Formats: sequence, C-alpha cells, structure tokens
Amino acid sequence: MARITVEDCVIKVPNRFDLVMLSAQRARDISAGAPLTVDRDNDKNPVVALREIADETVDLDHLRYELIHGLRRHVQINDQPEEEEGDDMVLGFHSPTIDDGGLSAPVDPMMEQTTTVAEAGSFADEPPVDD
Repeated sequence: MARITVEDCVIKVPNRFDLVMLSAQRARDISAGAPLTVDRDNDKNPVVALREIADETVDLDHLRYELIHGLRRHVQINDQPEEEEGDDMVLGFHSPTIDDGGLSAPVDPMMEQTTTVAEAGSFADEPPVDD
C-alpha cells in the first residue's frame, strides 16, 4: 500500500481508526460488485478504496451508514403476553433476588452454580500423592 495514499486519506479522515473502518467497508463494497470511481491501475480493493477516499469520489457519510447498518443485529421481540411473573422475567430468564437486610439485589445465575474449594471437598477426587 502506498504511503502517499494513506497520507492523503488522513487529511480527509483525521481519525485513523475511522479511516481503517471506512476503507475496509468500501473494499467490501467493491468486492461485492460496487462500481469503481477511480481507475484500478492493477491495484487491489483496499488500495482502490483508499484512493477513492483520498480523491473524495465516495460519500463518507454513506460509508459510515453502511458500516453501522452492517454491524446491527436483528432482535426479535416476542409479541406474546408476559406470564404472571412479569417483573421477575427479563428476556426469558428468571432473576432471583437475595434479601440482605431489607436490600434486594439480583443474583447472577452463573454465580449460583459455583462452589468454593472448601465446599467441593478440597480436591477429594484426586489420588493421594506419594513422596
């Protein structure tokens, strides 16, 4: 990749992280069949994307929109009515609480399944080691 191309792009997009993300999105668009706005000159897609950004032949706001839109995930919302325990149900998981002197705090379900070494019997399943 030509250093001069990157230096030209940093003037247009000062944040290097944004530059990488935008040029990668444009390179993916080119790979998917988007028309080129500059001559290829036997360059690969990332170099062509950087040259397009440096020459301002692509809309950066549109690239940002495509980038964000591509990272979104579809979340399906269930339209069925909630059960009677509606306050205790969060995304379909039961959230038990601990009563600690009048304070109520949710319990992490993963923490309920953990045990300490003392509760587990201090490596009781391992055979004794002979010295």
